[in-house]
Amino acid sequence: MDRYQAMATFVRVVETGSFSAAARQLNVGQPSVSKMIAQLEDWLQVALLIRSTRRLSPTEAGHLFYERARAAIEEADEAVLAARGAGAGLAGCLRISAATTFARLHLVPLLPKFLAEHPGLEIEVILDDRVIDHVAEGIDLSFRMGPMPDSAAVARKVASGHLYVVATPAYFDQKGRPQHPADLAAHDAIIYTQLLTTWSFERDGTHTSIAMRGRVRMSAAEGVREAVLADMGLSIASTWMFSPELANGTVERVLSDWFIRDVDVWAVFPAGRMPTAKARQFAALAEEALNRRG
Repeated sequence: MDRYQAMATFVRVVETGSFSAAARQLNVGQPSVSKMIAQLEDWLQVALLIRSTRRLSPTEAGHLFYERARAAIEEADEAVLAARGAGAGLAGCLRISAATTFARLHLVPLLPKFLAEHPGLEIEVILDDRVIDHVAEGIDLSFRMGPMPDSAAVARKVASGHLYVVATPAYFDQKGRPQHPADLAAHDAIIYTQLLTTWSFERDGTHTSIAMRGRVRMSAAEGVREAVLADMGLSIASTWMFSPELANGTVERVLSDWFIRDVDVWAVFPAGRMPTAKARQFAALAEEALNRRG
C-alpha cells in the first residue's frame, strides 16, 4: 500500500462524503477507492469511517487522522515545490470556480499564459453563478463578487469596481436616456435575480430607491448580457460584466453621477486548509490583470 496515496484518498473521501465522488475527482474507479480505504483501516487497525446509506462520515479516530493527513499532504506538496524550485513550475490539477460571464471575460484569457509557464499543470474551471461548496466539489480557488464571503471562508479581496445602469445606444435612442433614477420607472428592466430588484442610488447625500419591474428575468449574468445586447432593456451591471462593450461603446452607462454601490471581487480558498501554491499564484495573476484593466 502506498501510504501517501492512501492518505490522499482518505482525505478526498472525507471531504466529498462518498467513495463515488472521491473516485470521480481522483479519476479512478470506485472499487479502487473502497479497497484503498479498507487497506488503510487494516493497516491502522482502527475504523476510520462510519458508513450510512446517505453519506460517509469519519469516526473520532478518522477525524483525528483526517486533520493530520490533510496537513501532511499539504506540507508534502509545498516541500516538493520548494525542492524543485520556482523555475520547475506548478503541477497537478487546479480546480477553479467562478461565475460564467466573469470567467469567460476575465479568467479564461489568463489561462494560455499560465499553462504555458507551468507545463505540468492542468486546470478545470467550474462555471456557476451560484456559490458552490468548495469541499464537496474539490475546489482549490473560487472568485466571487459582492459582500465579504462567509467568515468561515478564507477570502482575499483582489479587485473593486462599481455597479452602473447600462443599455445599448440603440435602446437609449428609442426609449430616452434617464436623467434621474425616478426616470427608470418608465424603462424596460432586465432583472438579474442574483441582485436586489430595488435599485438604490445616492448623490450629494440624497438617497432614492426604485423598485424595478421587468418582463425579463435572468438567473445568470450571461443571460443579462445577451438581453441587453439585443436592445431589450437596461440593467444594473458590475464593471466586470460589460467590460469590452463599455470600452468600445457597444454598451453605454447612464446616471454615472449617481452612486449605486461598490462591488468587490474576492479570491476564496477552502476553509480549514492552507491554500495551495497553484491557487495562490493564479489568484495573484488574476488580481494583477483585474487591476490593470481597472
